[in-house]
Amino acid sequence: MTSETLPPEAPEFPPTLREVMLRPRWIGMLVLCLVVAAIFSVLLQWQLSRSFDTDPQPAGATEEILPLDDIVRPGEYIDADYDGQRTDVSGTWTGGDFLVVTQRVNDGAEGFWVTGHLVTDEGANLAVAVGWAETREEADAAAQRLDAQASGEVEMTGRMISDEGAVAATGDDPYEITRMSPAALLGRWGETDGPVYRAFFASQDPDGGVADVGLTAISSPAPEAESPVNWLNLFYAVEWAIFAAFSFYLWYRLAKDAWERELEEFAGVDPDALDDED
Repeated sequence: MTSETLPPEAPEFPPTLREVMLRPRWIGMLVLCLVVAAIFSVLLQWQLSRSFDTDPQPAGATEEILPLDDIVRPGEYIDADYDGQRTDVSGTWTGGDFLVVTQRVNDGAEGFWVTGHLVTDEGANLAVAVGWAETREEADAAAQRLDAQASGEVEMTGRMISDEGAVAATGDDPYEITRMSPAALLGRWGETDGPVYRAFFASQDPDGGVADVGLTAISSPAPEAESPVNWLNLFYAVEWAIFAAFSFYLWYRLAKDAWERELEEFAGVDPDALDDED
């Protein structure tokens, strides 16, 4: 028998885990895991960049009276930094568009807002929360007085606040408005000319700039300063880090399983038979 016909000798020692991991198959799997982890790392950095406000508004910034156009423009959503910003507005009321919004809390007491439709000097349409009333009768009476007395240009000071979002009425009155939403009020104003502000104006002048109509000033304190940390984005960033780490763990686990199977085969144990016994 020549040496060429001799069966190959079995290895004297089983392979180590390191030797298995250095085989081309597992090196290729590692490269794939690196690519996946790199993608997750990019997403991680993107989420982290959105998790921290590196230029927060200084304390009390919303109490400075800014020009309306510096805060928000018609048709645009108000930036979070300017939500609740004080400003001055001037324009003329649109008669017949004074409406009542229900479920309004003022210093802990539930009541009603009387709202109006102001056309600014620039020709834009602005929803205005004029004042608060304790009862619906008082609110309706104030709206009627405003309808009768609103004429000429008015000037008011207040805050620009983001749209609360329109919701369907759930009570007996299908026309009840329970949210201060310019979109919902626009549907009741009828035909309008010019652009419309998405945010609304909460006036600190309860007579609407015309006369005493029996309303109470709306309680509108300065908005609380928000945390400079966006916890939701930070949570997502942690998730991407876990996914990246898991891709390496998966590679390690698969390579180790292959190594353990070879150890069982080296010891003369049929791993399939062990699986059947289990």
